[in-house]
Amino acid sequence: MDRLSDIGEIKRIMESSGFSFSKALGQNFIVNPSVCPKMAEMCGADKDCGVLEVGPGIGVLTNELCKVAKKVVAVELDKRLPEILSKTLSDHENVKIVSGDIMEIDLHKLIEDEFSGMDVVVCANLPYYITSPVIMKLLEEKLPIKSLTVMVQKEAADRLCAQMGTRACGAVTAAVRYYSDPKLLFKVSAGSFMPPPKVDSAVIRLDIHQTPAVDLKDEKLFFRVIKSAFAQRRKTLVNSVASGLSIDKATVTRLMQENSLNPLARAEQMSLEDFATLTNALWEANV
Repeated sequence: MDRLSDIGEIKRIMESSGFSFSKALGQNFIVNPSVCPKMAEMCGADKDCGVLEVGPGIGVLTNELCKVAKKVVAVELDKRLPEILSKTLSDHENVKIVSGDIMEIDLHKLIEDEFSGMDVVVCANLPYYITSPVIMKLLEEKLPIKSLTVMVQKEAADRLCAQMGTRACGAVTAAVRYYSDPKLLFKVSAGSFMPPPKVDSAVIRLDIHQTPAVDLKDEKLFFRVIKSAFAQRRKTLVNSVASGLSIDKATVTRLMQENSLNPLARAEQMSLEDFATLTNALWEANV
């Protein structure tokens, strides 16, 4: 069904199914007909590839993904939608709807069961309220996926795709760059949705690294260091890391100096390599 981004068709589907938008689930359906074909084209899927979608809604993006991929598996939390999707996606035989919460599903098993022998990409229009948790789950679980192409709030896109060492970066920037190479693909205006959100959106693509971007002695410590650094980003790194890890400031200062790092630097001035150097130094000092 190729009219799923038409406002009239959406209203007809909603009325015939007795469906209403859920604010709690952050539901905004796409009504700009150019957005989803562009996402499907740029997500890296092809006829030998499987696509995992999160939150298909009434199937606007799903419909386009089915045209370019070998198989699409869409995970939907709203129990009202699978019945609607069975109708809106009836033209496609290469799609499966899985009812459940993406944050609770065993994604390794899902991918193994549904996409055996295929390369896999993720493509989704994510609700704003759960953007970072979903992205981090997909990255941290080290799934056998090649990339994540997601539509998120424009402000979140800027933070996720920021360069390390700039004011726009944050803890999530470092985490994303550790696991992937992020790119902002295109912007999407608020008027492209029904109902329209209060802010604009953007589509980003995270190409997953085969191996992490930096070598670490202790990955958990690395993320503790980053979290501490950005939790008090106005303080110098010595103060924020010492406070966050409950260690002596003099020790952090010494380790930074010994590794050619500026003790007066702030989190936003550090590169990913700098954070890795500090982490490894802390690990070796057993502090």
